Amino acid sequence: MLTPTPLMRLVSGFWSFKTFAAAVELDLFTRLAGGKSITVEKAAAELGLADRPADLLFAACASLGLLERDGDGYRNSALAEEFLVAGKPYYFGGQVRYCDKRTYLAWHRIGDALRTDRPLTWDPDTHASMFETEDPQILALFWEAMYSTSIFTARALGEAYDFGAHTRLLDVGGGSGAYPIELCRRYPGLRATVFDLPHVVPIAAEKAAAAGLADRVDTVAGNFLHDETLPVGYDVVLLSMILHDWDEPTNRELLAKCYAALPSGGAVVVSELLLNADRTGPAEAALMGMNMLVETEGGRNYSETEYKEWLTDAGFVDAHVVLFDAPGANGVVVARKP
Repeated sequence: MLTPTPLMRLVSGFWSFKTFAAAVELDLFTRLAGGKSITVEKAAAELGLADRPADLLFAACASLGLLERDGDGYRNSALAEEFLVAGKPYYFGGQVRYCDKRTYLAWHRIGDALRTDRPLTWDPDTHASMFETEDPQILALFWEAMYSTSIFTARALGEAYDFGAHTRLLDVGGGSGAYPIELCRRYPGLRATVFDLPHVVPIAAEKAAAAGLADRVDTVAGNFLHDETLPVGYDVVLLSMILHDWDEPTNRELLAKCYAALPSGGAVVVSELLLNADRTGPAEAALMGMNMLVETEGGRNYSETEYKEWLTDAGFVDAHVVLFDAPGANGVVVARKP
């Protein structure tokens, strides 16, 4: 029998996120690091909460798979222990905090974005792009969020596509360097360069040094939108979670720059949450497209068919899709310069 139950799940979807975000804000999972178990009464005292809200929070977190019962108390689930304890290598809290602080309230006005076709998290009249902000805390949260998501996407990409055929990788708009770091770890013969804005590349350099890869992952400062050319000397160019930020003419222009920078036989790898050919899903890609309406002037999530068409028009050949499952992408479109 058809019921509105699926609609109720959609209606209440934000309950899960805000419960999750509140627990991260309270540093709940960090407090429980190392297998610590705590009763609701003791947690209430430590967190400065009354017993009722503490009880409701712990029950909700357990229902979401973030906590587990341990006798009379609760402890972190394996998922929370691995990714939600501050200071751990793959801490995901930055992603949670960024979405909670920057995009959640903006999404409350999604109707405005639909009617005006203008972003909600920044003002195009006073800033050049979403990547410019006067709030250093937001910038720090953004790069932490991107790094935690990109690490595992890079691992999935490294398993799905053989970078062993390449020796020099240029990561265009590479941000904090998660992709080069993970790919160089997997492929000992690979060296990589992060190409990004001058205020971003020091973050990538610091991450590479911390990973012990400063001798194989370097940086070049520039602006892939405004620079006439991209750095040369690379046999593979990576565009990861870049093209969804921009409109079609901007993306076509960037792909033309990639083509010009690569030698014959070089490859371009476009890593994204790809829509299917008839633009009916998957939901992760379609909803990320809605988030681009909130966060960008012209961005959207594109279909694999569109990417293949643009690559072919730019001169590339053998454009094909390699699918995988990861937090920041569901596949890549790969093409080769003849």
